[in-house]
Amino acid sequence: MSVKKVRLLRVLGNIVICVTVGALLFLTVNVGDVNVSAQGKQPIYSGKSTTEVSLMVNVYWGTEYIEPMLEVFDRYGAKTTFFVGGQWVASNPDMLKKIYDAGHEIGNHGYYHKDHKKLDAAYNEKEIQSAHDAVKDVLGIDMDLFAPPSGAFGEVTLSVAEKLGYRSVMWTRDTIDWRDHDSSLIYKRAVKDLKGGNLILMHPTECTLKALDDILQAVADAGLKCAPVGKVIADTV
Repeated sequence: MSVKKVRLLRVLGNIVICVTVGALLFLTVNVGDVNVSAQGKQPIYSGKSTTEVSLMVNVYWGTEYIEPMLEVFDRYGAKTTFFVGGQWVASNPDMLKKIYDAGHEIGNHGYYHKDHKKLDAAYNEKEIQSAHDAVKDVLGIDMDLFAPPSGAFGEVTLSVAEKLGYRSVMWTRDTIDWRDHDSSLIYKRAVKDLKGGNLILMHPTECTLKALDDILQAVADAGLKCAPVGKVIADTV
C-alpha cells in the first residue's frame, strides 16, 4: 500500500473517531437534559385511588349552568372540585357560596386566566395569591389545589405554587367541552376506559350539563364514586 493511501486512511479514521465522539457527547448532553427535566417538579395528572374519580370543573364563565350541574351532582350524591378564577369569584360570590355549601371542594384557577408559563415568578405569585384572597374573602377558607389556566405552566409556576402552599393539578382526560359542543362526544371522552384515580376535566357548558347525568351514571356503573380532587389524589406525591 502506498504512503499516500496510508495517510488518507489515517485521516478518514480520525474523522470517523471525531464524528463518533461528537455524536456520543451530543446524546449524553441531551439524555442528561431529559433526565433533569423528568426529575424536576411535576403537576399531578391522576390519583392513586382505585375506587374514586373526580370530575374537576374549571370556572371562568358558564355561570348559568352551574346551579343545574349542582342539582345533577346532588342526585347522585357526588362531590367534586370546582377550580375557580378570581375574576369570576369577584363577580359571582353568591354562586361560589352555593357551590361550597353543596359540599364541593374549591380550587384555585388563577385570577385573570393568564398563560402562567409565560409569567415570571412575581406575576405567577400575584395571579395565584389574588385568586386565593378572593376566595378567602368570600368563604374564609385557604385553598391548596391549583389548576393552571389552559394547562399552561413552567418550573417557575410550580415552584411559586408550592411556595404558596399549593399542589398543582392537571388532568387525566379532557372532555374539551369548551371547544366541541357535542354532549355525546363529551360523554365518550369522559368515560372511555374509565378507572379509579382519573381526573376528568370539564367546564360549565350547556352540552356538559346535558352529558353530566350519563357521565355520573357511567361512573356508578363502573363501581366508582365521584369525589373531590383532594380526596382522589390524597396518597399521591
